[in-house]
Amino acid sequence: MTSNRARTALVLATVLVGLSGCAGGGGTPAPATTAATSAPTASTAPGTGSGAASAAAVTITISNFAYEIPGSVAPGAEVKVVNMDTAEHTVTADQDATLFDVEVKENGGTATFKAPSQPGTYAFHCTYHSNMHGSLTVK
Repeated sequence: MTSNRARTALVLATVLVGLSGCAGGGGTPAPATTAATSAPTASTAPGTGSGAASAAAVTITISNFAYEIPGSVAPGAEVKVVNMDTAEHTVTADQDATLFDVEVKENGGTATFKAPSQPGTYAFHCTYHSNMHGSLTVK
C-alpha cells in the first residue's frame, strides 16, 4: 500500500512539474481533453515517448473524475494521459472514435497517442463515466 502511495505521489509530482512548464497564466483549466490519430499504447507504468516528432509532448491528467487539459497542442504532438483516480477512464472522441480512443488504467496508469494532424477542436468523453467531457484544441 505504501509503495502505491509513493508511486502515485511521484507520478503526481512529475505531472505537476511538467504542467508548470506549459502554464500560460492563471485561470481555470479547460475541461478534459485527449486526441489521437494513431493506435494508442497503454501501460500502468510511467513511460517516455520515443517518437522523433517536432511537436512538443503534452500531458493530460485525470484527477477527481475530471480532465486537466493543456491550452492547445500542436498537430501530431505526442499526448500523454495520466490517470490519478482509483477508477479506469477513457479519452474517446465524440464524433469519430477512430481519431482517438485511449483507455487509461487507474492509480497512475498512463497512455499515449498522437494528436490529430488537422487543426481544430476535438470533443471527447469517458465511456465509463457519462459526466466526464472535454475538448482538445489542435493548432
